[in-house]
Amino acid sequence: MVLEGYRARVRPYVARLARPFLGWEPDRLSLLALSLAVAAALLAAAVRWSTPLLFLPVSVLIFLSGTFDVLDGEVARSTGRAGPRGDLLDHVFDRYADFAIVVGLAVSSYANPVLALLALASLLLTSYMGTQAQAVGQGRAYAGLLARADRLVVLAAAAFLEFDWSLPWPWAPSEPWARFHVGGIGFTVIDVAFVYFVIAGQWTAFARARRTYRALPPT
Repeated sequence: MVLEGYRARVRPYVARLARPFLGWEPDRLSLLALSLAVAAALLAAAVRWSTPLLFLPVSVLIFLSGTFDVLDGEVARSTGRAGPRGDLLDHVFDRYADFAIVVGLAVSSYANPVLALLALASLLLTSYMGTQAQAVGQGRAYAGLLARADRLVVLAAAAFLEFDWSLPWPWAPSEPWARFHVGGIGFTVIDVAFVYFVIAGQWTAFARARRTYRALPPT
């Protein structure tokens, strides 16, 4: 998934969606996006002691968090309030949101904790390589297989599938803990998402680092 490449195409739709929020402070939208992500994380963690049906609101909250994360930047640019402080705050909130959602899903008991740890490390490395490019004067790097829009879509989809497959549909797996089996090892949908994060995240981090390094003048 490479949703970053569609940024220009969806910009008019984002601008239209942002109109009702032009009177808001962009930082408030950033905080709202973080709050929704934390709420999603808490609900995901609650699945461990409750029911996988909670994955439905988890999916919705992740989607809404990503939506408001897009709107804060659009509102800031449209109203002339974009600046380095808001940019920093947005990135800080994004990292905490990523951390919260992954940890919440890990606690849910529907995810292998080792995969969750590796996925989180890959997400943080991906983001670090993007900001490091900016730190050395090459501009913020957004490209790659696992930009933030990609990861939020994958997380929301994984949570929704865990909810859907927890219902008594004819196609629902008989083993809730193992949707897929590879070499005798069972994986949930969230596990598969985390495996993708590990592979795509490491690839994206490496690609961003290589692109930035090649753009720098030789010493």
